[in-house]
Amino acid sequence: MTAKVSLDCNSIKDWDSFHDEFATVFGFPAFYGRNMDAWVDCLPSLDASEDGMSTVHCEPGSVVTLSLSNVKAFAERCPQQYSAVIECSAFVNWRRLQAGDPSVLALSFHG
Repeated sequence: MTAKVSLDCNSIKDWDSFHDEFATVFGFPAFYGRNMDAWVDCLPSLDASEDGMSTVHCEPGSVVTLSLSNVKAFAERCPQQYSAVIECSAFVNWRRLQAGDPSVLALSFHG
């Protein structure tokens, strides 16, 4: 089973709104640190609901697809945040692969 999370990037204007939006759509815990280290720490557990790092989950061996809309304008308006999504998503999957676990996060860009 693949889960899907959708985020309209028009709502991201800066780092604060970036972390607000991701914390909301992924249901990060109250102690989420609102930085990219914390973001990377929460997402590897998407297939481990018992970790309590997100309210979004998928079955072990499957992925959560992060569907981002209005991406072109987001990339122009917030190039650091745009790059962070790509680089940190890749890092989440790389770290899992290094541990012998499959990738858990896929990206889908629209507009």
